[in-house]
Amino acid sequence: MSDTSNLYQQLKEALNTFKTFLDSERDTLHTAVSTLKPIVPQVGDLLGKLIDLMGQLKTAVNNIDVNSIPGLDKVSQFTGSATTLLQTAEGLLPSAKAAIDDVLSVASVVTGLPSFTTLKADILGLLDAVIADLTAINA
Repeated sequence: MSDTSNLYQQLKEALNTFKTFLDSERDTLHTAVSTLKPIVPQVGDLLGKLIDLMGQLKTAVNNIDVNSIPGLDKVSQFTGSATTLLQTAEGLLPSAKAAIDDVLSVASVVTGLPSFTTLKADILGLLDAVIADLTAINA
């Protein structure tokens, strides 16, 4: 399983990489998309759906308010300990790898929540910028 110890940092990094690509290729992509739309109208649909998904992601991120969760630090410690235990047990339970990976995936989200507050503004800013770039490319 890939390291998902900080899902939110990974999201920020992925958005930053995507934003950097869009910044460097925005004009080229706009020209290509404008040229392709009459021939392959699905290109515009693809961008529209991607913009919609980025909007949904922004709403989901914006709705996370970790400050309103009492005891979150204890839950995070618990999931961190459970993650260590499951990663250690994985070698002894090879037939349960899929189930362990599922639990590890969920645990990684909870474990990363306390540090999320510091990343939230960065992620929301990147999402706004990506949505603006995609909208400009699709115009």
